[in-house]
Amino acid sequence: MKKFNTSDSLAARLRTLFLIVLMVGLAGCSSIRFTYNHGDTLLYWWLNNYLDLDSDQSGWVKKDIDNLFQWHRKTQLKDYVQLLANGQRQLAGNLTQADLLGDYREIKSRTELLAYKALPELADLARSVRPEQIAQMDKKFAKNNEDFRKKFMHGDLEERQKARFKKSMEQFDLWFGHFSGDQEAVLRKASDARVLDNDIWLDERVRRQKQIVGALRKVQAEKLSKDATIAVLHNLVKELFGRFDAPDRKAFFDTYNEQTAQMILTAAKIATPAQKAHAQKRMQGWMEDFTILANDPQH
Repeated sequence: MKKFNTSDSLAARLRTLFLIVLMVGLAGCSSIRFTYNHGDTLLYWWLNNYLDLDSDQSGWVKKDIDNLFQWHRKTQLKDYVQLLANGQRQLAGNLTQADLLGDYREIKSRTELLAYKALPELADLARSVRPEQIAQMDKKFAKNNEDFRKKFMHGDLEERQKARFKKSMEQFDLWFGHFSGDQEAVLRKASDARVLDNDIWLDERVRRQKQIVGALRKVQAEKLSKDATIAVLHNLVKELFGRFDAPDRKAFFDTYNEQTAQMILTAAKIATPAQKAHAQKRMQGWMEDFTILANDPQH
């Protein structure tokens, strides 16, 4: 039985709490096994950076994270192998924009599954967090937003497009290896063709953060039971994942996703056979790592 303080609240970024730290780390690392096997520690560190967990919280939060990883390892990793195998087939064949948008939906659905799976543990954390921890999280959100402004809202349109393109090229180089100057020029044109409104992205960040903090404070102020807290968090996750379909922003996000898919398609089409082989080899390596992790008898 966990102990709860009289002050209650949630934790950080429900939508991405478990997946972002894990999967972004994996995508940027050549060794998935190493990163995944240390993912529980990385996730705890990330969460602690937002909430400054106390000694009482620390023990059972680590246990909850470990349990979530065990579930994920046993039930999800083989499915990821199938997703990557499908990506290999698509890249080897006639890849289309519809394929890429379908892949996006598949990944989103698995992210949602992970978020909903974690609700009971998040509810426990929500009911234990103190007001000063919420204040720290709010301060961290503000710092992140300021960093976003400095990186993506500084300068004129050209500078903003350049910053966005640089971020995209980091991912393309990871998947395909180095692109030539001529290839980068083609990709820069495809990148600049995408709608660019960083004010919308910042507004979405702030809106999401306010929703999270509002849910935290509701749990705290009303001293909600665990079941009631789970219901609040369930509604929050639903709202966060459904935000891109909201009437006031759907057209923008649909257009952005379609144009980003077109940019990725452009990268695949201009990639040389060697670059495509690089992508295939990387996916194959990740598939093998996921298979080993899923069958690891030590976990």
